[in-house]
Amino acid sequence: MSSERSIEMTGENVEEAIAKGLAELGAAPSDVIVEVLEEPSRGVFGLGARPARVRLKTFRPPAPPSAVPAPAQRPPDHAARREIEIEHEDDSDAASLVENMQEIADERLLDEDARVSKVVLSILLEKMDIPRAEVVIRRAAAAADGEANPWLLDVTGPNLSVLIGRRGETLAALQYITRLIASRELQHRANIVVDVGGYKMKRSRTLRDLAIRMAEQAVQNKRVVTLEPMPPYERRIIHLTLRDRADVQTKSIGEGSSRKVTIIPKPS
Repeated sequence: MSSERSIEMTGENVEEAIAKGLAELGAAPSDVIVEVLEEPSRGVFGLGARPARVRLKTFRPPAPPSAVPAPAQRPPDHAARREIEIEHEDDSDAASLVENMQEIADERLLDEDARVSKVVLSILLEKMDIPRAEVVIRRAAAAADGEANPWLLDVTGPNLSVLIGRRGETLAALQYITRLIASRELQHRANIVVDVGGYKMKRSRTLRDLAIRMAEQAVQNKRVVTLEPMPPYERRIIHLTLRDRADVQTKSIGEGSSRKVTIIPKPS
């Protein structure tokens, strides 16, 4: 008999629905394939609003009972959600998206991470019925510390705003699922970033400029500046942009989707 299980789950956003599903299955993110069935909608004037809906399917057969002791209890919902947040907090977007990323047209120059991830992303786009979408692969030269920058898989084509979503939430989910499946195939963490029409590149540049302006404002007025709520990788851009300044420090406050960065002037 097959050990695979499949459930559907809803949530306020895609990440919450995934977290609920993981808690229901008692599974880790690496144990499931996630299919986004429906994006959340806020409706018009509060009418017609609908939650995000996802399907989670386990694909790792459980170990024999003699090999692994039964868990004492299923992990709570907030633990699963935190596991997903950690995945995004560990994202390399902020450090790796640089201005001089070059398109890699020669497939022979791609390593296994890039080839497998491109296939996974292309299949996901096909399943999502996104017509005329093309995955362009880019990469920058080695980072200053000698580490290889991740591959940037940029989805190009007409009318792709549906893949970005509000505050980039849909794009974050698309990257999470692509990396999850590719990492499972590769048996190691896929060194990739997923973008749509250069959205992250442009947003990264905007956030770096914003961080510098707000830091100057915090120092000039000697007051803490609180930025708007941002997803984890955007908060990381702010932190990294200002981490070497001697006159300010940054700190994230709040919970979940309301989490934001504060810029705090240091005493002179």
